[in-house]
Amino acid sequence: AAVTVLPVVVAIVSYYYFPPEARMNYGTLIPPRPLPGAPLPRQDEGAVALSELRGRWVMLTADASICNDRCRRKLYVMRQVRAAQGVEGMGRIERIWLLTGEGYPSPELLAGYPGMRIASAAPDLICSLPGDPDPADHIFLIDPLGNLMLRFPADPDPGRMIEDLKRLLKVSRIG
Repeated sequence: AAVTVLPVVVAIVSYYYFPPEARMNYGTLIPPRPLPGAPLPRQDEGAVALSELRGRWVMLTADASICNDRCRRKLYVMRQVRAAQGVEGMGRIERIWLLTGEGYPSPELLAGYPGMRIASAAPDLICSLPGDPDPADHIFLIDPLGNLMLRFPADPDPGRMIEDLKRLLKVSRIG
C-alpha cells in the first residue's frame, strides 16, 4: 500500500507547498479584457477598428510618428516574430502601430514594414493599455476575440516571443 500511496502524497504536497517558480510564457499575462472598439483614423485610407481584426492575433505597439531607436527596434521585432511563424502563422497575425502624436512616419521607414497597419491612437485606447510607467515601452498581444491578454517587456527577446506565439497559435482553435 505504501508503494502506491506514497507517489500520490508526494505529488499533492509538492503541488500545494512547492509550486514551480518558472513560467512557460515570456510575456506578462494580463487579465483578458476587451479594448475600446471605436474606429481609429488612418491618414492613408479611412479608418481601422480593432473589431475588424477579430479572428486574428494582433501585435500592437504605440509610439510617436518620429520613430526613435527604441521604436524601430519594436517594429523590427514585431516583423521578425511574425515572419518566424511561417507562411501559415503569418496569415494569422496582424501588426498595428498606434501613433501617439501628430504627423505620419516617413515612407522610407514604412517601406521596411509592409503590411503593418498604422492608425492614430485614441486617448481612451492608450489609457486602457497597461504600462509601467508608459505603455509605449511595450508590445501587446490581442487575442482573436479582441481581448488584450499579453504584454512583452520593453526590450523584448525575439526568440522567446516567437516561442510564446508558436504555443498560442498551436493551441488556438480560433484565429
